[in-house]
Amino acid sequence: MDFLKLYFTYDQLRCIWWVLIGVLMLGWAITDGFDVGVAMLLKIIGKDDAERRVMINSVAPHWDGNQVWLITAGGAIFAAWPIVYATAFSGLYLALILVLMALFFRPLAFEYRSKIESPIWRSVMDWCLSFGSLIPALVIGVAFGNLLQGVAFDFNSNQNYSSLALGRNIAMPFYHGGIFGNQAGGVFSGFLGLISLLNPYALLAGLISVLMLAAHGGAFLQLKTTDEIRKRSEKVTAYCSIIAALLFIIAGVLLFYYVKGYQVVTWHNGANAASMPSLSKEVVMGPGLWFSHYHAAPILYVFPLLGVVGFLGAAIASKKHRHVLSFISTSIAMFGVIFTAGVTMFPFIMPSYITPNHSLTMWDATSSYNTLAVMTLVALVMTPIVLVYTICCYYVMRGRLTKDYVQEHSNKLY
Repeated sequence: MDFLKLYFTYDQLRCIWWVLIGVLMLGWAITDGFDVGVAMLLKIIGKDDAERRVMINSVAPHWDGNQVWLITAGGAIFAAWPIVYATAFSGLYLALILVLMALFFRPLAFEYRSKIESPIWRSVMDWCLSFGSLIPALVIGVAFGNLLQGVAFDFNSNQNYSSLALGRNIAMPFYHGGIFGNQAGGVFSGFLGLISLLNPYALLAGLISVLMLAAHGGAFLQLKTTDEIRKRSEKVTAYCSIIAALLFIIAGVLLFYYVKGYQVVTWHNGANAASMPSLSKEVVMGPGLWFSHYHAAPILYVFPLLGVVGFLGAAIASKKHRHVLSFISTSIAMFGVIFTAGVTMFPFIMPSYITPNHSLTMWDATSSYNTLAVMTLVALVMTPIVLVYTICCYYVMRGRLTKDYVQEHSNKLY
């Protein structure tokens, strides 16, 4: 990988992967987000089995391929920020298991719903689809809400972990609270730690995530359906978008005045000291610190502005029956929301409110230069292939679905 050193420094690769992981999350939100939104709205928009089959088959050609973005994002986080991956699985284990279980029920419901012509069976599968989509949307939002507040972890807390292989002490993440408890408080304390993740601000972030994906799903249904389903989708998209815009603004105000932000004030060994968690930095906490980048470069306010404008644009476009514009607007809104989170937290990946100096940042929690270089080459090759494949699938499967079409091809469709 020496030839890459002619073009990119280690710091530049770190920044590239900060952006690329944001792009992967955006790719998941725009592609898999609409089928998650459609599934969440299954019982709200679909009034009978025929309408719900139209909704399900509108996303049927795409839902499994769209989940590649989520899998790729998870793999990229593991490869680019391994210590973050390890710490997150220690501290947010139950939340991640809930997401995996929900994603497990989704394909089962998609594949087996129409195998049995029983109203009870299909109703159960519909609920599995709805909750299997709602839970990941909610949990991912709650996770980001907790990251903005900080997570209860530090390194080598109350323990001296030693590496027998290396014969020296190594930094190990220690999570204070979780489903399995901690050494001081036992399992009951662990449950309290789990409940603390469901704090008001995190739930607000989770609700924004749910409404954002529901609006996107409604916008997609406007493109793919007709008659009553399309009319109801227009209303749902408008309502969800307006509420999401209001909650997004409220979340920003609370983040500025009440939520303590984080800022690195001193790197004792320099920002490039290590690719393992650097415990030799000084981090301060305080209200409004998350807005330091916006104060330094006001142009960055374009990202939250895009979020609000995108939501409002989707509501207006839905009211005026501009279906393509509605879908584009919800996509812009998601771009604004996701990159607002990235700009706000930079360079923090996983702040710690227990010991702020142990917070994980982009500068001290990344993989080696060679790992990032290999990942960059893979991304340069595979990303265009995935994009071309995805665009071709959408082009081939274009057009609207009707009840009559689904009934005529009942044996071939979900």
